Amino acid sequence: MAGTNSERELLTGGPAIILVEPQLGENIGMVARAMANFGLSELRLVKPRDGWPSEKARSAASKADHVIDATRVFDTLEEAIADLNFIYATTARERYGFKPVRSPVVAAATLRQKFTSGEATGILFGRERFGLSNEEVALADEIVTFPVNPAFASLNIAQAVLLMSYEWMKSGMEDLAVTAFGPIEQRPATKEQVQGLYDHLEEALDARGYFRPVAKKPKMVDNLRAVLSRRAFTQQEISVFRGVISSLDRFSRKKPRGSGAPEEILDERDDGNDGATS
Repeated sequence: MAGTNSERELLTGGPAIILVEPQLGENIGMVARAMANFGLSELRLVKPRDGWPSEKARSAASKADHVIDATRVFDTLEEAIADLNFIYATTARERYGFKPVRSPVVAAATLRQKFTSGEATGILFGRERFGLSNEEVALADEIVTFPVNPAFASLNIAQAVLLMSYEWMKSGMEDLAVTAFGPIEQRPATKEQVQGLYDHLEEALDARGYFRPVAKKPKMVDNLRAVLSRRAFTQQEISVFRGVISSLDRFSRKKPRGSGAPEEILDERDDGNDGATS
């Protein structure tokens, strides 16, 4: 879904995203893209299998270059988290009696509170094939796990980062019902404009013999207006509808399409003035 706008404010900051021994550059790039989508910008890699930098990662990041360019690489997980105050480890496996386990919503709220108070935080994500080891999870303060199908709990690393990044964004919103992109304000149509639409449509339909039999025209007109009046039109919508009617109306009224043309028009078409020779 396209939606990049370089004129809008670029959100950055938040917890560091730490990938332990990621294998594919494409996955790293998709992680960077997910982070950028939801305002995260600090990506740390521990021993990426295919090295760094990676053109495959940059390509998959889909213009999240600010994340790719600032990515830091470490030889050990201990080095990658040395400057952080609080860390979550993500896992889909049960680790009995290991660490407190939080939902993404609770974890994001905790991270937001600590970030606001000036603490440096991070979220650990494991390898594509088998995640984090127990020793690596032990380095974290708490565990975050996602509410997934227990029979099919494995997530792609970019999907996992996307879910946590989304919850991070939500945790900073005062009103969850408000979206970042509101509708474009449009002026409501006046009664005169609405009446003009009715008259325009009635005239175009009348010219093409729609109201037949003629005796039923008043009732048919009332029905059409009842249908069109079920919603409040904007000025832009009135303009669109009248443009459509005008486009259809460009066909010569002396040669309307369809079999329901008025009798007087059909008579004109058959009066010998259509170019035929006797």
